[in-house]
Amino acid sequence: MRTKQTKTYSAKPGELEMRWLLIDAKGQPVGRLAADVAAILRGKHKPQFTPHTDTGDHVVILNAADLVLTGNKAERTMRHRHSGYPGGLRSEPYGVLLKRDPARAFRAAVRGMLPHTSLGRKMLRKLKVYPGADHPHEAQRPLSYQPPHAKKT
Repeated sequence: MRTKQTKTYSAKPGELEMRWLLIDAKGQPVGRLAADVAAILRGKHKPQFTPHTDTGDHVVILNAADLVLTGNKAERTMRHRHSGYPGGLRSEPYGVLLKRDPARAFRAAVRGMLPHTSLGRKMLRKLKVYPGADHPHEAQRPLSYQPPHAKKT
């Protein structure tokens, strides 16, 4: 005898409520925080998660200048970019990039953890990173959020 099958729920773009989350990055390891932020941007923390739909929330990262790299990743890990021209490969240690432009360094870490499609680019636009404690998103009334893998300070 066959049982009645239920349909799989698929979230529609207009059904979900997008929240704004505020995360303090002071003293947090870059990779762990980036993994948690990527999951939030995808919407994996919600029960309505649908892989082909943008179900994630907006994320505001404060104090990105105080992010840390564990071990010897600051010297060993390299950040590469290419201009598209012959001989246009530029490389620099991740620690130097983190000191020079912490927002770009963190954004690059999160970008690598999102889908490499137009949906992933749409998700990345919902990430706002600021090196200090000030941000222009008070009108959105962001909720303070502590990621599950965040180091307790």
